[in-house]
Amino acid sequence: MSLEIILMFLVLLTTVVLFVFEIFPVDKVAFFIIVLLILLGLVTPEEGVSGFSNSATIAVLALMILAIAMEENGVINWLTSGMGKVKSLPLFVMAPVFMVVAAGISAFISTTAVVLVFIKMVNQLSEKYNISQSKLLLPISFAGILGGSCTLMGTSTNLIVNSVSKDLGVEKLGFFEFSVLGLIFLGISIVYLTLTLGWLPWGDKQNLNKDYKIENYITSVRITANSKLVGRKIHDSFLHDNPDVSLLRLTRNNEVHNSPGRYITIKADDELLLMCDLENLSRISKSENMSIIHETDHAEEEIIDKNTKNKEGKNKLEVDEHIFVELLMLPGAALLGKTLGNLRRFMIQDAIPIAIKKRKTLVNLNERMVHSSTDKLKLKAGDRLLVEISKEKSYVLDAIENVVVLQQLDKIDKISKRKKYFSFFVLLLVIAMAASGLLTIMVSALTGICLLLVTKNLNLNTIYKKVNWQIFFLLAGMIPLGLAMHNTGTDMWISEKLLGFLDGQPNYIIIGTIFFVTMVLSGVVSNNATAIIMTPIAISVAYGMNLDYKPFILAVMFAANFSFFTPVGYQTNSLIYGIGNYRFQHFLYIGGGLSIILWIVATFLLTKML
Repeated sequence: MSLEIILMFLVLLTTVVLFVFEIFPVDKVAFFIIVLLILLGLVTPEEGVSGFSNSATIAVLALMILAIAMEENGVINWLTSGMGKVKSLPLFVMAPVFMVVAAGISAFISTTAVVLVFIKMVNQLSEKYNISQSKLLLPISFAGILGGSCTLMGTSTNLIVNSVSKDLGVEKLGFFEFSVLGLIFLGISIVYLTLTLGWLPWGDKQNLNKDYKIENYITSVRITANSKLVGRKIHDSFLHDNPDVSLLRLTRNNEVHNSPGRYITIKADDELLLMCDLENLSRISKSENMSIIHETDHAEEEIIDKNTKNKEGKNKLEVDEHIFVELLMLPGAALLGKTLGNLRRFMIQDAIPIAIKKRKTLVNLNERMVHSSTDKLKLKAGDRLLVEISKEKSYVLDAIENVVVLQQLDKIDKISKRKKYFSFFVLLLVIAMAASGLLTIMVSALTGICLLLVTKNLNLNTIYKKVNWQIFFLLAGMIPLGLAMHNTGTDMWISEKLLGFLDGQPNYIIIGTIFFVTMVLSGVVSNNATAIIMTPIAISVAYGMNLDYKPFILAVMFAANFSFFTPVGYQTNSLIYGIGNYRFQHFLYIGGGLSIILWIVATFLLTKML
């Protein structure tokens, strides 16, 4: 083993550790890899940055932009608009319907974009009709992944495998060349997931009050006449710049002041809505002579639903209805990197941040609740943020970059039919050009984007804000890793060891081993990174065995997508992990069972191709 191969293994080990333990965001890891490979001399500087101009990277970026256009122009919502009608169906019928629709759309539009729409839809159905989210979200996520595996443009993994194979001199895959296999895997999975619905948790109806223990932190108090606070301005009291206490609202003579200003003078009989824990509240109420009115029963649907009247009995002020809304952070969100204290200052004009739920990871299998602004933990992708906001102003939450409003309020669809239908036509045109071979997927997608831009059906500012740049930089950083493996001969070294192990074994053992190793690796490392690492190895094994390359390439492509046994193998699984109240064991047992079944079926079918 040469020094270069040893260094290459050290880089691979470092990459796996950084991905598994999430020490840094994936885009930072990608930059580290680029610099490390160049400094170690494993790639040239030009090769190190070649990922940014790679056709697969540009194609993935173009497809992400198309997905944004489809979401912004209402195409995805339109395609799923009839799903609410299935609310009266039995669960074992409803779930397959959801899976078929999610898979069908995901074959041509970003799986993440599609699953996010379904998350909001299922959330709304859960609120209105008490339908279990937990019974639907995991099957929908799995079906979306399987649907994306059916076409070349369905997932970035397929594009990466095809690109790496082509760079190594192997004939590229056709758009629908492996769709029959993908549909077989999808059909088996839908039957399996429907039969295992009983093993998924029922989950409670979404109750933000219960989930976030709001009653333990938000309380109304009344200022008594002999309180030390009477006559003092807010900025001269404990209510200002106290990290453990937040003044959310002041009510005086039936007039409500949301986020009251620092120069307001406190008067007797003022009612304050405070956020602090019970220990602080008890201490403060004794020292400042305040009386606790009651534990504010904040429900998601309504806080105040009646008009206040003055002493003459006339309507003096119609109090705004306030609601709690849960926001899901996506990569690139404008709020990422901020603590709860920062968020309260950042969002003070329109929404009041109440609490953060840290997402589950392999390292931390429990969600952590953060209520105190003194907590130094920062908001990261996958975390959820609970905010309180006036229902009339709730529309401002939709404008926050890369944030999903999980509690979706009923609102009028303001997207014109012309824009919706034209965007759908462009999507069909892109699919037709790519599927026919008239243009490559990259050129087809870029052509579609140009049509949307020229006709003003897509705004570049929206693209800049909503593109998941983490995926773009991850791909750009991982492609040089594949080049380094080829330059150093690491892929050939690994394949030689595999050849020694597999020598004399039947073909199904050879294919099954490649599939299994890829699937396991994808469970702890990004599916795209796994594809880049394993594709050269699979091709080298096929070459060494003098076998057809295509079944080996397909084995890597499908296996990299089929890491259902962990919640971190695919982005959509990470998103539903906390929302659906799942435990790691649900992915391990149900997802693991599905992965094993697909492994066996895929091994049999791919071996038949040799």
